[in-house]
Formats: sequence, structure tokens, C-alpha cells
Amino acid sequence: MDASYQELLESLNQHIESTRIITDPTLTFAYGTDASFYRLIPKIVLQLDSLDEVIFTVKQCYRLHIPVTFRAAGTSLSGQAISDSVLITLTTNWRHHKILNNGEQIWLQPGIIGADANRYLLPYGRKIGPDPASINTCKIGGIAANNASGMCCGTAQNSYQTLAGMTIVFVDGTLLNTLDKHSVEAFKQSHNDLLLELKQLATSCKENRSLSDKIRHKYRLKNTTGYSINSLIDFDDPIEILQHLMIGSEGTLGFIADITYNTVIDHQFKASGLYVFDNIESTCLAVSELAKTSVAAVELLDNRSLASVSDQPGMPEFIAKLQADGNTEAAALLIEVHGLHHEDLNEQIAALTQIIASFKTIAQIEFSQDKALCDQLWAIRKGVFPAVGAVREVGTTAIIEDVAFPIEKLAPAVRQLQQLFTQFGYHEAIIYGHALAGNLHFVFNQAFDSEAEIQRYADFMEAVAQLVAVEYQGSLKAEHGTGRNMAPYIELEWGSDGLQLMQSIKRIFDTHGVLNPGVIINSDHQSHIRHLKQMPAADELIDRCIECGFCEPACPSRNLSLTPRQRNVVYREICRLRKTNESPERLHQMEQAYQYLGLDTCAATGLCADRCPVGINTGDLVRKLRQNHSEKAKSIAKWTGEHFAAVTRGAKLGLAAADGLHKVLGTKNMSSMMQRVRTLSGQRMPLWTSHMPMPAHKMLPPTIFSIEKEKVVYFPSCSTRNMGTERGASDERSLMDITVSLLEKAGFQVILPDELNNLCCGMPYKSKGYVDTAKDKAYQLEQAL
Repeated sequence: MDASYQELLESLNQHIESTRIITDPTLTFAYGTDASFYRLIPKIVLQLDSLDEVIFTVKQCYRLHIPVTFRAAGTSLSGQAISDSVLITLTTNWRHHKILNNGEQIWLQPGIIGADANRYLLPYGRKIGPDPASINTCKIGGIAANNASGMCCGTAQNSYQTLAGMTIVFVDGTLLNTLDKHSVEAFKQSHNDLLLELKQLATSCKENRSLSDKIRHKYRLKNTTGYSINSLIDFDDPIEILQHLMIGSEGTLGFIADITYNTVIDHQFKASGLYVFDNIESTCLAVSELAKTSVAAVELLDNRSLASVSDQPGMPEFIAKLQADGNTEAAALLIEVHGLHHEDLNEQIAALTQIIASFKTIAQIEFSQDKALCDQLWAIRKGVFPAVGAVREVGTTAIIEDVAFPIEKLAPAVRQLQQLFTQFGYHEAIIYGHALAGNLHFVFNQAFDSEAEIQRYADFMEAVAQLVAVEYQGSLKAEHGTGRNMAPYIELEWGSDGLQLMQSIKRIFDTHGVLNPGVIINSDHQSHIRHLKQMPAADELIDRCIECGFCEPACPSRNLSLTPRQRNVVYREICRLRKTNESPERLHQMEQAYQYLGLDTCAATGLCADRCPVGINTGDLVRKLRQNHSEKAKSIAKWTGEHFAAVTRGAKLGLAAADGLHKVLGTKNMSSMMQRVRTLSGQRMPLWTSHMPMPAHKMLPPTIFSIEKEKVVYFPSCSTRNMGTERGASDERSLMDITVSLLEKAGFQVILPDELNNLCCGMPYKSKGYVDTAKDKAYQLEQAL
């Protein structure tokens, strides 16, 4: 690390807690990973807790000319959230929100997950406009900075169109709140030159007829290639131009510290239908007609998409039959319609049904308002990407590209795209997407382990770029952002005038190129095939991981050590280093770090599998790796299993002793003493807090047996049987007491298993890798029940 980074670290350590300044090589490798197929390893990862910390850090990086990148959830796909310099992430302190104007607006900090914002708005019948497929994981900062969109928002309800205002941190540390007139006036005084240059750009852009016409055409489609230069013709006020340029700027112009959205109606009345047409031409003609209505969403699935999910549980039988009959031409439209009330919805369904009836369909599930059926239909759309990702060869990555074509040219564009798949050998590739906006996603599997494979990918993308940007005048990036992936193609899509305009914007905001360099504006025409991520084989339990990050919000240890994605990433690298033997020292360091970060702190709950698009349970890997125990450790585990009642009595005695000391010493003295004990023990003694539970009361036997009452067998968990409430709790009843009381009030006769204190489900042993003891305890419980 050179002198400038050392100087930065010295400065940061004076203002930020050292635990949130990360230079450990295992952690920087893990935290540096995002969902793209690129990899850079940051020198420093910062977990910043406040706006003041962001301002201070950005100012220091600006002073030292050190590049800095902002990261929200790390679900972006084009390489815009990686860095080999300073990577800024946000702590959980960036999750505040305010509902404004009875839900018609919402103020959000960048650390809020998109779906959570919609949950806050649910009581008001509103939602935010942007609806990316990753909304359960991605965060507001990324949604705004990428101008992310999805199935329903189209071009009318994305961040650009629904923006009310924002707070921005500029590269020199200046703060601007566009909704605060005092902040705006101060900015006009301090940065008048910047605003004048933006106004001049807008004037020249409007006067350039061919460029302004191209801008209007491009933003009639979905478009996230380059900067939001439509702001230069949409607005005259330089503040409006500025804040709309921030949308989709991917952290290259400034940091979005908060954003206020104008919300949209969240329709409660919805219906969905699935219609299969005999070929892609008929399908796309139907799209053109449907686009003239107020339909909410029209998702296109080509034949290969349908084939990819034909064997999945719950799929309509006719999808499998299409494949069995050898039908290679059929394509489908999954349609959703919204209404303000039942009558409105029914009127729209009738109108859409009439349009569809004018085309020949070979199979269909007509519009239904039944939620279970609608969920089943949308499971088809959600299942196509996992289906391709799950069957890819080990060592390859599943790449999702997204483009947009003029809707009137959709059919021939799809045909030519399919021909490119065949030409370049991507026989598994599928096409699906948001047909109303001409926005198509295509998924294919790609290895980057040889020069030949990298060249195949480069040649394919060159052909795609020519097809989309030149032949059809479409968008090379409709939703996923430019990143590093499409930076070399900006001039191809926008022409030299468009590229120069975007270069001017970057210069005006960030003269020295400190903010996320290499993203959007990149002079390296090979940047899209540099720093490619390797996906080496590690273990069949995780080899299908695509590192998307969807698992992360569900992980209990996400704020303690590593997330499931990060555990997989580090273990893959460990396996690669073992195989190549290229750096024994680095391998040893990673293996040592992984013991705590990867294994000791994983709760192995399996919650990650519920979120994973390809069903990976990283807990299974952790349990497998934990099985490498010594014979002594296995013997101890077996003994505790055979004497479980005695062990749990010991645990309750420990809790009682700790509670007794707490009662005598008081919270402050107890905390101080236990911190010293923890330090002297080399961190082996668990950290004591004032919330440590008291021992649970002994479970009383059930009340008098009643023949008339319904019976329920209640098996309280080990922790419930042994841990009570914390001292001073308003209700000191244990969870067992509350559960029994609730069941009895509901009219049930509660039955407890015999020898309850000696019973265990086996999960504690299984999660620690003591499989034999876990099986013994599970069998014992089964017999008791």
C-alpha cells in the first residue's frame, strides 16, 4: 500500500472506528465481491455510519486523488460496484425513512431495501415506482444510482420520473439538499460555475437537432447506457438537470445520501393470464396491440425459456407437452392487469381478452384474480433464470444481459438474437423480458478460464452491440446500468456527440476522476473483458452459486462476519489456491481467517436457501466442513448427548450465577468485570450483556387431564427450556409458560414428552458438524414423541 493510502488510513483512523476500517485481505476479498462477473479487490473497505463520515472520507480521497466507489447491496450486474481502491459500504444506521403527504411521497436513506420501502407504504395503498426483480435485496441507493426498473414501472415510473428531490455529497465534500431552498441557494453561490456549465450543455444539446432527436428516441425505450442526458432536454433549471443526472450515474458523479420519491398507486385489484402463441412473430404482434392499452405488465418468454421450466413442480401441463411434441417455435406472454376496483379490473380484462382473441393461441390460462393461480403463473417467469443457472457447467457463470428494441421491431430482433446464440454456440441461451418496453433479457452460460472462451464472449458481445445499437437503434443497457460492461460501447450507441457530452458531464462533476473511475466513462475499449471473475469448482453444494447476493438479507450473521455469498466466495478462492499453489502464504491466511468468519459464526439456519434463486444452502457447506473434528471432540459431543439433562442443568446454573452477580454488582460493574474476564481469556469467554437471560423456571406438569379437550404435544426447544427473560423484564414468565397458557386458553390439553430435559432435536449438534450425535438425539426425540 503506497504512501497516499497510508496517509488516508491515518486520517480515517482519527475519525472512524478502527473496526469499520477494513484492510484484512480475506475481508477485502469477500466484501469486494458483487453480482457482476468482474472482480477487483479493494485496498480498503469502509463501513460508514453517518453522513459526516461519508463527507469526511470523500474529502480526504479528493485531497489525495484516491479513487472511491460506493456500494449499496452489491446486486448490480455490470461491474459498477467494485473497486481496487477504496470501497465505501454503509452500516445499518442508513435505514431511516419518513412518510410524507399521506404516503404520496417517501423520504428514504440509501441503506433501505426496496421491498421494505414498499412495506412502509402499504397502509397508504402506495409504493415506490421502481420495481427491479432484485427488490427484496437491492437497496434504495443502488436503485436510484442505477435507475433500476422492472416489470411494471416501464419508463413512466422509474427513479428518473418519480424523483422529488435528493441530498447529494459531491466529490469536494459539498452537500446539496435539492428540496431545501437554503441549501440550494448556498450551492448556487459556491458552485455557480458548475451550474453554468450544465446550463450551457443543456443549451448546446437542445440546439443539436440530431442529438436531441436521438435522446428522445432512446428514452422512449428503456435506457441506462451512459448518463441520463435526457435531463438536458427535459429541464431548464440547472438544479433539476443536476439531480436527474445523478439518477443512473452509478456513483461516478456523487453520493446520494437520501432521496425523496413521488410514490405511485399500489393497485389492490390484479389479475394474471398466460397465453402461448405459435411463433415469436405472432407473440410480438400481440405485444404491439397490448401496448396500446393500460395493461400493467407483459412478460415475453421464448421457447427455450418455456422449455427450461417445463419439468419444474407446479408448471402447467401444456408447457411440458410443447416440448414433448417437439414444438420449437412457440412463445408465451404472461400478462398482468391492475384495476382501481373490481369493475375497472373486469372492464380491462374484457378489453384485453378481445385483443388476444384476434390472434391464434395454442394454449392459455385465462385471466384470473385467484392469488394462488397468479403466483403459480409468475413462478414460471421467476423460474427461468434459476433453471438456466442451475444446469450450467461447473466453472462457468450465468450472464444476464438486458437490451431494448423498438417495440415495433421486436420480432425480427428476437429472431436475429437467437441466430447469434446459434452462431456463437450459446445453445442454452434463453430470452425473456418486459415486452411492453421492448426490454429483453437474455441469459447464457460463459466460462472465462481460457483466452478462447474470453474471445468468444468478446466476439459475441461485439455482434450483439452492432445488432442492438446500430441495426435497431436500441439500448445496449435497458435496466442494469452501464458499469464496466458497456462502457466501451457508449460511442457506438450514442455517437461521438453523445460520448463527448457524457465526458463533459463527468469532467464538470469530477475533474480528477476520483469517483468510481472506469465506470460509464472508460477510455479502455477492452474494459468489458478485463478483470473477469473466475468461478472455480469448490464443492458441489455451492458450485451453482452465481454470487447474486439475494441470500444476504436473510443471514443472521450478515452484520457480524460474512454473508452466505461471501462465505461461498472465500471458500472458492481457498479451493482455487489449494489447486494452483500460487500463494501458500495467502492460502494459509485465508484458511485461518475462514475458521471464524466462515465456519464458527455461521448459524447454519438454511434461511439463505429460501432466498437463493438456485436453492443453495450455504449452511450445508458449513456443516460439512465442521465435520472435520478430532476424536476427542467427537467423544465430548457424544457424552453431552448421552447426559443432556445434566449439561442443560449446568447451563442453567451458569445463567443463575451470572444473574446473581449482576444483581449484586449492578449492570455497570458487571459489564466492566466481564469485559476484563473476556480479555484475559483471549476472547474465549462469551461477551456478557445486560440482556443476558435468567434461567428459565422449571416447567410445571400439565393441569388435570381432560378427556373432552383436544390434545397437543408441546416440545419446547433447548433454549426455551433453559433461558428465561432478562432481569427487569415487564413479564418474567418464560416462553414455555406463555405458550402453555395460550394453548390452554385456546381449549387444548397440553402434553409434554416424558424425560423432557434429556431430549434434543439434534440441531445444535448437526449445525456444529457432529452428525452421529445429531442423529442419535433426533431418533431419541422421535421415539419420545
